[in-house]
Amino acid sequence: MILAGNESHADYGRLANALEAAKEFAETEGDELELVFDGPGTQWIPELEDEESDYHELYQAVRDDAAVCDYCSGAFGVEDAVADAGLVTLDDHDGHPSVRSLVDDDYEIITF
Repeated sequence: MILAGNESHADYGRLANALEAAKEFAETEGDELELVFDGPGTQWIPELEDEESDYHELYQAVRDDAAVCDYCSGAFGVEDAVADAGLVTLDDHDGHPSVRSLVDDDYEIITF
């Protein structure tokens, strides 16, 4: 789960680590991955969709497993970019992804 926004150098580090970890899970047979962009983390979508982004290629490696908080994409002004990207939006708990449902489905939640 990527919660970090894109305001600081440290946020870019959290994004890179999240995408690398997600890629490792995606490439490991038997592992399941659900990469959720939530809160200010939704702001990454326009940048990651940009082919000129330093992180675009890494993002593309896990994009099929990505989803975005429906409410937060609107709150952070990226709903159009999310829609244009064709990404799945999650709204099963008051407009947000249900973390409890992920835990109930035996996912381990890792936040960045």
